[in-house]
Amino acid sequence: MTSNHRLFLITSATGSTGQPTVRLMLRRGHRVRAFVHREDDRSRQLAAEGAEIVVGDLLDFHDVSSAMRGVSGAYFCYPIADGLLDATVAFAQAATEAGIRSVVNMSQISARREAGSNAARQHWLAERLLDRTAMLTAHLRPTFFAEWISWSWGRQGDEGVLRLPFGNGRHAPVAAVDQAYVIAAILENPEPHDRQAYPLHGPVEMDHYGIAAAVSRALGIPVRYEPISIDEFAGGLASLGVSSHLIQHLSNVAVDYQNGVFAGTNNLIEVIGNHSPMTVEEFVIDRKHAFDRNGRRFVPPTLG
Repeated sequence: MTSNHRLFLITSATGSTGQPTVRLMLRRGHRVRAFVHREDDRSRQLAAEGAEIVVGDLLDFHDVSSAMRGVSGAYFCYPIADGLLDATVAFAQAATEAGIRSVVNMSQISARREAGSNAARQHWLAERLLDRTAMLTAHLRPTFFAEWISWSWGRQGDEGVLRLPFGNGRHAPVAAVDQAYVIAAILENPEPHDRQAYPLHGPVEMDHYGIAAAVSRALGIPVRYEPISIDEFAGGLASLGVSSHLIQHLSNVAVDYQNGVFAGTNNLIEVIGNHSPMTVEEFVIDRKHAFDRNGRRFVPPTLG
């Protein structure tokens, strides 16, 4: 039974933050329209759980406009890929035409006017655009996701390695599922959050030596952090076929990371989402299967 008549649109609904947000909103009795790029097992599972599935492209104005019909509030999330500003313009115009009342926008902690990363600067511009609409707007600026650990993870027999260009920088990894509680809370009650930008952190700030130690405790195997140069990291990503847009972003946020842009922690997930975020160890234990193999962005050592 639905709790009220409101309908919520969740974009990137099979993604890291979109999927748990859809499930959380459904559990709370809301009507949910899940915007997905294609139909697959993930979208079919959400449909089986009660979501209305809409297949479309966030860069296609007509797809987005059609998905807005009857929607009260929306979660806007665009991947780190070309097209963010075009997608934001299409979303803002479609939402305005549909009379959507509120939006929760997924940005990033490095979003700022002077950002070296093109993606981070575009997120800052996207925030400014959405703030100029009549919608109640809230921007989420998470530090690195806990998922980054498994994406950049390397498995070498009974040992693990994190090869990353982050030096001695620090952050408090935050899981996507924990962010969903903030997204849901703001969608349900957007007024107190209008024109706010919230940095989201996990519960414990640490450097990557500490992260490696936490992963080691969770898996019961030796794990080490191996700092590498930004150039080696960028070259390794290129060899894996990663887009130039993403490589430019990650290379520049590595500098931001070393300069403390991603550092800090806070209790916003508890205060806004009424939820306690996972530690790194809890995250790894919950997703042990993801650490059985190399992550999709693991940069292996250069062969001499």
